Amino acid sequence: MKKLFLIGILLISAVVSGCSSDHSNEAEHTAMGDIREETSSSSTLPGFLDDKPEDMQVLYTAVAQHKDLLEQMPCYCGCGDSVGHMNNYDCFIHDEGDNGEVVWDSHATKCGVCLEIAAKSILDARDGKSIKDIRQHIDEIYQNGYGEPTPTPDI
Repeated sequence: MKKLFLIGILLISAVVSGCSSDHSNEAEHTAMGDIREETSSSSTLPGFLDDKPEDMQVLYTAVAQHKDLLEQMPCYCGCGDSVGHMNNYDCFIHDEGDNGEVVWDSHATKCGVCLEIAAKSILDARDGKSIKDIRQHIDEIYQNGYGEPTPTPDI
């Protein structure tokens, strides 16, 4: 089942289907065209995911539950330079409030590299791999032929 989940995540960047989530807050557009939308908690997904595949919604939910892991993973799509991301977590979540509010970022909905890194990292963590081993694997996979990594500190 894990492998099917990963395959689904890797394919969703090219697939569009109708799904919905409960949201009530207005969205903000960044200069690069990404949407940032606040919800009351990580259990309430943003409206920009309404027309995205269920697998993408599942991944956004999983990312919110794996902050400590994904803040240690760089992204290799070039978003460090283009939109100032510091790590893979930033591709999905821009900010979190003191009362549990989440400002979601749509960047990953348009980027297969962001989706792949998050999915691989989360699945590897669920398989018991250490954060250091996961980071080493991500760096090995994406160091050649991809964008500059985000300035994520070494582990």
